[in-house]
Amino acid sequence: MDVWFAVLQVLTLVAILAAVYRPLGDYMATIYTTPRNLKVEQGFYRLIGVDARSEQTWQSYLHSVLAFSAVGVFFVYAIQRAQAVLPYSLGFPAIPEGLSFNTAVSFVTNTNWQSYSPDVTMGYSVQIAGLAVQNFVSAAVGIAVAIALVRGFALRRTGTIGNFWVDLTRGVLRLLLPLAIVASVVLLAGGVIQNFNGFTDLTSLSGGTQSIPGGPVASQEAIKELGTNGGGFFNANSAHPFENPSAWTNLFEILLLLVIPFSLPRTFGTMVGDKKQGYAILATMATIFVVSLTAVTIFEMNGAGTAPGLAGGAMEGKETRFGIAGSTLFASATTLTSTGAVNSMHDSYTALGGMMPMLNMMLGEVAPGGTGSGLYGMLILAVIAVFVAGLLVGRTPEYLGKKIGPREIKLASIYILITPTLVLTGTALSFAIPAVRADVEGTSIWNPGLHGLSEVLYAFTSAANNNGSAFAGLTANTPWFNTALGVAMLLGRFLPIVFVLALAGSIAAQDKVPATAGTLPTSRPQFVGLLIGVTIIITALTYFPVLALGPLAEGLQ
Repeated sequence: MDVWFAVLQVLTLVAILAAVYRPLGDYMATIYTTPRNLKVEQGFYRLIGVDARSEQTWQSYLHSVLAFSAVGVFFVYAIQRAQAVLPYSLGFPAIPEGLSFNTAVSFVTNTNWQSYSPDVTMGYSVQIAGLAVQNFVSAAVGIAVAIALVRGFALRRTGTIGNFWVDLTRGVLRLLLPLAIVASVVLLAGGVIQNFNGFTDLTSLSGGTQSIPGGPVASQEAIKELGTNGGGFFNANSAHPFENPSAWTNLFEILLLLVIPFSLPRTFGTMVGDKKQGYAILATMATIFVVSLTAVTIFEMNGAGTAPGLAGGAMEGKETRFGIAGSTLFASATTLTSTGAVNSMHDSYTALGGMMPMLNMMLGEVAPGGTGSGLYGMLILAVIAVFVAGLLVGRTPEYLGKKIGPREIKLASIYILITPTLVLTGTALSFAIPAVRADVEGTSIWNPGLHGLSEVLYAFTSAANNNGSAFAGLTANTPWFNTALGVAMLLGRFLPIVFVLALAGSIAAQDKVPATAGTLPTSRPQFVGLLIGVTIIITALTYFPVLALGPLAEGLQ
């Protein structure tokens, strides 16, 4: 029965995503290409002193991204430190310095890693003015960077790639805000709470007392999923009935996770003038998604042991409201995007089942990836795939009429090396430095041995890939993890953006070369297969040794 329920859920999700792919993708293309500005946008441009008609070089675009994000980190940090004097603080004290830094970086980088219990740490002012605002703008930044790269392929012989402030403003006002309002209303109808009630003391059926928190949850839940942010209003995240009350709200939240990332390939195809290119990227993303989902579902439904056998699968850490199928679908969606929201505890998955969410992030979260970051990550891999194919046939590689020369392949190569370097370095330092190792093993790891290594590896994989989910058995609110994971989140977000925008500028400066008989077709199934192979091989060669020390070794025990 659970198998058929899983199939029905996936088919329903596919049908809805297919229905919105074209209209939403074309609408996003219109947002970022139309010369017309709304009146409210014009007022905002005047307020910040921006000429909406001016174009930026990639260096100027990058400076704007970094400056805007730096201000965001400072503001979110400051509002946490001032929490005690803010209205609707619920009596909570100021957030400690280390945790404030980690959280500020986390939400500005679209990671939403939480080293704390939100419902007993953050008041409503911090949740709304700090965290929820970043849920909108950090997602808009990711889309803006992706659009800048797409413009690089679409434009010819220009030194500019658009205007960051225009892209950011339009992404928030024309895309994320309207969709979030509609999604909030749907979630409210499904039972997600939205209030300012604070804590309510109740008497349980057994006669005990329990303090139940309220809060403006539906509005934050909508953009949390829609912007592939993650980060729960409650400690149990999307396993909490106030955030995710039923099976159909669970499926709706999964839809919110996927709807923009899976529609962006259409935007890409429309903007470059070849919609088949968008379908090729979409096919690559969808194939990886289905294979990953199938694998983790099989691992969890066939969990070894007496208890999983009697329960029909590995039900530890999973909500009976959702079952294994609803849990693994959510886990796959949240780690194949850069969301990090969870409706089950990944730490309680079987060894091989828990490896799959980790592997999803190690792929670079490109299937379909986060809002914007998934598309530009996949386009970088497409550039590498074209280069590999060019080497095989002995001709200069081209992608969408643009030559992939030494500069372009260097930028793409550095891009794909950044995240693995951060993950493996952070994991290694956690055990290589004697004082840090003593703290990690004595304070943070509650499950020693192979699983403890997997927990630390998962944490750095999640941080460097800006995901935010966790193997929750790890205590991460320590000076080492607050600092190290914060640095990994910062570098994992903005170093790749540097090379994406540099690549966009390099490609935009080129003229388009006409296709010839020797040009590699990049919209056919053969290229889709090549792109999938490049994606998997790069990941396998990079991460296989450390996976063999952690989840693979644990699974073979």
